[in-house]
Amino acid sequence: MDNIITFEDFTKIDLRIGTIIEVNDFPEARNPAYQLTIDFGDLGIKKSSAQITTLYTKEQLIQKQIVAVVNFPKKQIAKFMSECLLLGAVDGKDVILLNPENRVKNGLAVS
Repeated sequence: MDNIITFEDFTKIDLRIGTIIEVNDFPEARNPAYQLTIDFGDLGIKKSSAQITTLYTKEQLIQKQIVAVVNFPKKQIAKFMSECLLLGAVDGKDVILLNPENRVKNGLAVS
């Protein structure tokens, strides 16, 4: 491992549970992606662009709970502003989203 971080570095990452409430195609994206709207409870609603089209349909994603980093700065992708980063296991072009085993409250911290 080349990129060793300290525990203090890890504590700076704000990981939260959210529920996907809207999914739209993102034809302007360089790689196939969706535009997601995610409910993080008391943290509010955030948007994200995610390259998860190979394993998930839009219908499968609605009401799916996910894990995301919510304290990155906003990032513009084409004409879309992404406000959080979904976490997933990456296998080539396939991304398997990380999610809680049981349904939990939106906005719950992950540690």
